[in-house]
Amino acid sequence: MNIQIKRIYDAPDASDGFRVLVDRIWPRGMSREKAALGEWDKMIAPSSALRKWFGHDPERYEEFRKRYRKELEDNPETEQFITLVRQHIDEGSVTLLFGAKDREHNQAVVLREFLEEKI
Repeated sequence: MNIQIKRIYDAPDASDGFRVLVDRIWPRGMSREKAALGEWDKMIAPSSALRKWFGHDPERYEEFRKRYRKELEDNPETEQFITLVRQHIDEGSVTLLFGAKDREHNQAVVLREFLEEKI
């Protein structure tokens, strides 16, 4: 299984496979053409309240991780997203795209971990 994570501001690459933005808000300064998305799935992103609470503070990351996983478990959109990822993994790789500057403490890291457990 090949699920990658990448900042949306990084240049697209052939190895990305199916590219899906997992942010609720469109990244500043990024055009849809440059993003080269297969999909933008706002509904799988953390809730606005959780995103604002986290504020990309690394000290809150572990609690954010727990809360976001709970949101994923409770989200009726999650099963559909898992199915979408499964379909594209069968064809190659999937890249989860995020806009945050911190590459280690963000929702894409948590989502990839969650997907790897479910798929």
